[in-house]
Amino acid sequence: MVTIGMNYEVREGKAEAFERKFALVQEAMRELPAHVNTELFKSVGAPGRYLIVSEWHSREGFDAFIASEAFHRVTDWGASAILASRPRHEVYGERASSPPAGRCPVAHAVR
Repeated sequence: MVTIGMNYEVREGKAEAFERKFALVQEAMRELPAHVNTELFKSVGAPGRYLIVSEWHSREGFDAFIASEAFHRVTDWGASAILASRPRHEVYGERASSPPAGRCPVAHAVR
């Protein structure tokens, strides 16, 4: 089991658009056997800050999803117009020290 924590800061006035896109990504993940659960959390004290917590049976399953055409179809929505800064991702669980594989437009190396 691996858990991915993805921290996002959304531009003012773009929260609704971000949440709609998250719902599309979540819907795409529901059909994947490697996916367990994904939740979106919104900060109470810092408007525009979000945390997505995604649980997967394996890191390979997560990596395959973010490299997939299905993922890119739902995330190709102009992140620069929605996001205020580059997302920060954390991986917990198996092989947590390796960065996500694939062409994730919002992922970067895990530290």
